[in-house]
Amino acid sequence: MLRLVHFASTAWFVLSAACIFILALRQAGFRWWTIFSLSGYSALIVFLLVSLYLFAIFKGVSRSQQIKEEHPLTNSVYYSFFYNISPFLGTLAGVFGAIGVKKITHFLLVSISGTLWATFLVWIIVDPAAGVIEMLLPSSRRHRRARLAEAKAGYEKAQAEKRQLLADLEITEKLEQERREEILRPIAEQLAALLAGGENIEQQEAKMVDIGIKAWQMGGLNCMRQLHSMTMEICAQRYGNKNIVDYIPIWWDSIGSWRVASLSEK
Repeated sequence: MLRLVHFASTAWFVLSAACIFILALRQAGFRWWTIFSLSGYSALIVFLLVSLYLFAIFKGVSRSQQIKEEHPLTNSVYYSFFYNISPFLGTLAGVFGAIGVKKITHFLLVSISGTLWATFLVWIIVDPAAGVIEMLLPSSRRHRRARLAEAKAGYEKAQAEKRQLLADLEITEKLEQERREEILRPIAEQLAALLAGGENIEQQEAKMVDIGIKAWQMGGLNCMRQLHSMTMEICAQRYGNKNIVDYIPIWWDSIGSWRVASLSEK
């Protein structure tokens, strides 16, 4: 209900501002076709600004219980109702203030000016001032300190749980690597022998591709990386003096998610 009232009051405020704009242009001697030309461009800008403003207001209508405890006045139903009908109250005050004015344009100008002044006074001055005063109240300050302390404790707890989860994952990954190392050791030795062996390059490629497919099926990309790393260590230990070309990254390209760049991304 408050959202509907606020939408109506905002629409009334915009309409009042447009009326004052038109009356001011008419009093300045502008013709109607000029006024319509100017108002056409202005209407789009006003619509965008009002849409953004309404979005912000709608987001702030439903506040949590914590905020209500810190702002008991501005979150009360009575204050919200007063805040939302302030443009209409300003119009009513302007009408009473324009009693006795005979010229219709002056009567409209005075009446609508009450809308602008009341809206500006309540929405721009009174409401922020009331919010600041509420924040300075002892009860609000105590509740805010408690809320911030609770939020900080929750954040620190979440960070601790995240660190523990990462530590558990690292331990699990390390254990998995150790378990795979026993299985991959003979395969790595076979790969190292293929790289250093005397078979022709076509036979080497076919056998290495088969081994890469099996490694992918065993443990995915991490298993393939570990197998490649173990293979190169064995080559360095056993065939250090031999000029060995590492064809594995190229021949394994497109096996599973292995790409030539997979080694540099490790």
